[in-house]
Amino acid sequence: MSALLPPPRLARTGVAFVSHRAGYNWQAMSIRPIFQRGWLPPWGVEALRRTFETLFRILTRVEVRGLENLPASGGFILSSNHLSRLDAPLIFILLKGRKLTAFAADTYRPRPFFRAILRSIDVIWVHRGAIGPSTIRYAIHALRNGSAIGVAPEGTRSQSTHALIEARDGVSFLAARTGVPILPVAVWGTETIPQLLPRLRRARVFLRIGKPFSLPVRPHARGEELDRYTEDIMCSIAALLPHAYRGVYADHPRLAEWEARLAA
Repeated sequence: MSALLPPPRLARTGVAFVSHRAGYNWQAMSIRPIFQRGWLPPWGVEALRRTFETLFRILTRVEVRGLENLPASGGFILSSNHLSRLDAPLIFILLKGRKLTAFAADTYRPRPFFRAILRSIDVIWVHRGAIGPSTIRYAIHALRNGSAIGVAPEGTRSQSTHALIEARDGVSFLAARTGVPILPVAVWGTETIPQLLPRLRRARVFLRIGKPFSLPVRPHARGEELDRYTEDIMCSIAALLPHAYRGVYADHPRLAEWEARLAA
């Protein structure tokens, strides 16, 4: 454990971040470390990034728009939809030279391959479906120290419909607590790679980066207030997606507002 991140006192209180939405009430803290410092030096991270970039160029056809919207510096939350395990390495390719912290499901920790990749950078292990106070503290620390954190508000892959499902409040909570910008990102086509690759066909993959925005700084926001913020975050992502991928947010009343912002 890094000396910069002492074991959080909140972890011993038994207090959990509770939302009325299912999944954010975790009293049982893991005895395994929640935060782990990345094991690769910066040149190693860049070598890994280039390796992923080369693989995507060879095996897929990637179209990226909105690179000019990437924040030049400082911490931010990269908030995206989630269709495939390949979403994360695709987005990782874009973040050249940035200080990164991964939010990773604890289920990947026992798998040597995934664990080695994730631990190449700083990683915060998340008990899927539940976020404890120590997890929140480490995320806030990383953001305030200039790290970019990638989080899928849905909390899991949309495997059955490949469209947006109802999101949880974790991203809005972190953004309202810290005031860091949220960068909406939409990705689609990654879900077709496993089907097309065995047939030696290159999948078309699309990635759209929206304009960053910030929520009001509201450290004590809860309930309906967080819900409204979460809906705005998801509408900002839905506005970047084709209609077929918008799922439960396709007919949201505030989606038109976010489409107008995108066009401005």
